[in-house]
Amino acid sequence: MSLIHLFAFAVLLSLEAAASFSPGSRSILRDIGGGNADQKDYAVELNFTNFDSVLHDTPARYAVVEFFAHWCPACRNYRPQYEKVAKLFNGAEAIHPGIILMARVDCALKINNKLCDKFSVSHYPMLFWGPPAKFVSGSRDSKQEKSEISVIDDGRTAERLLNWINKQIGSSYGLDDQKFENEHLRSNISDSEQISQAVYDIEEATAEAFDIILAHKTIKTSETDASFIKFLQLLAAHHPSRRCRKGSAEILVNFDDLCPSGACSYENNQETGAKDSLGNFRICGKDVPRGYYMFCRGSKNDTRGFSCGLWVLMHSLSVRIEDGESQFAFTAICDFIHNFFMCEDCRRHFYDMCTSVKTPFKKSRDFVLWLWSTHNKVNERLMKEEASLETADPKFPKLVWPTKQLCPTCYLSTGQKNIDWDHDEVYKFMKSYYGQSLMSLYKEKGLIRSEVEVEATTTASEDMAIPTNAVVVPIGAALAIALASCAFGALACYWRTQQKNRKPRRSWN
Repeated sequence: MSLIHLFAFAVLLSLEAAASFSPGSRSILRDIGGGNADQKDYAVELNFTNFDSVLHDTPARYAVVEFFAHWCPACRNYRPQYEKVAKLFNGAEAIHPGIILMARVDCALKINNKLCDKFSVSHYPMLFWGPPAKFVSGSRDSKQEKSEISVIDDGRTAERLLNWINKQIGSSYGLDDQKFENEHLRSNISDSEQISQAVYDIEEATAEAFDIILAHKTIKTSETDASFIKFLQLLAAHHPSRRCRKGSAEILVNFDDLCPSGACSYENNQETGAKDSLGNFRICGKDVPRGYYMFCRGSKNDTRGFSCGLWVLMHSLSVRIEDGESQFAFTAICDFIHNFFMCEDCRRHFYDMCTSVKTPFKKSRDFVLWLWSTHNKVNERLMKEEASLETADPKFPKLVWPTKQLCPTCYLSTGQKNIDWDHDEVYKFMKSYYGQSLMSLYKEKGLIRSEVEVEATTTASEDMAIPTNAVVVPIGAALAIALASCAFGALACYWRTQQKNRKPRRSWN
């Protein structure tokens, strides 16, 4: 073979190798070098196609975005410094999750040209700081955006960057902070605004509950089959998160095919995109679970978290139902805890309180107050146990709820053993706290449906069929389920088609 042929062959190989790198890869040179092959990236890679969606959906209160170029030697040298800080805030193993999103954009990629121009990037690396929503809403060209998106002028090392961040938010984070030993957590005993962060915890708890069902394959009998479907119907109608409503409705639509005669398929093969197994569904979307809690995060690894998120979910469901749905919601929640909550003592105590109710609920107010009273009874029992065993979270001890700081009008009088409650005021507090206050952050980010959208879905769902494969539900719940499903386009149409060929398997009264 001549030298010309050898040279042409080498060029061809190099071109093929270059083409094999995805547009989002940092640089060909870096990959060939291989020196950082095993180094985990914590900063989130953004580009023109995902920049707005990632910053729009993040639960973080602040964002740092690094604009760099992969060919820039200073950028490559700065990367380990940036990653040290990103490790504190990003990912499931973050020391301080949900506070700051650490991201980066490679301006050397053509796909990001307009994005880098939008932020007037003048040198590499260049770091910006601000609320995530402000990165989405506009560029730094406007006076308003300039005042809320800042250039970080002192972040050349990890220590200096973290010090700059600490000055901005009044924190004292350190590079040597240890996981879950977090003295920076603020108590939510008296701060009513913190509940807005719990909307992400509700999604997390919903996804975790679903994953537990998948892991333990707990849908085994006609009883667990009906219980699971009934809870899905409640979520599809009233879950605070739109993406969880959508995911619940999608599973509900496909349930007969996924679990024929109660024999569910649990295989997880999501890469294929097939919807032939429960394991291939994500009840709250592909980005949930995130791996951490925010409002429900304890000061220790083994406190709060999932159980707290589940309580917030149940309270948020209770304040969203109508009067005609109260008994349905009560039995759906009681049966779900009884069949799927894996803590044996917890579910037994909870179900005992469920079975002690002899009169069906007719008013949503009664159900809201029953769940509130039940939660307080659980807290009182756990207070005694945790005090004797010294297992309580020192930052978040079990309390009678709500506290006087949060709702002074809820208290008529306080005795040594008993509290005289004003139940009307308690009901108002619960409706506001787990309703409007909880959803305030979600409304700001535009992640819930507008009134216009709801009206549109109402018109489109007038002749929607009610699912026939499990339970009989109140008219209000059935309509809400239809609305939630119809809002997701072809999903509702598919549901209607499927119902025509289905036979009822079981009726639940």
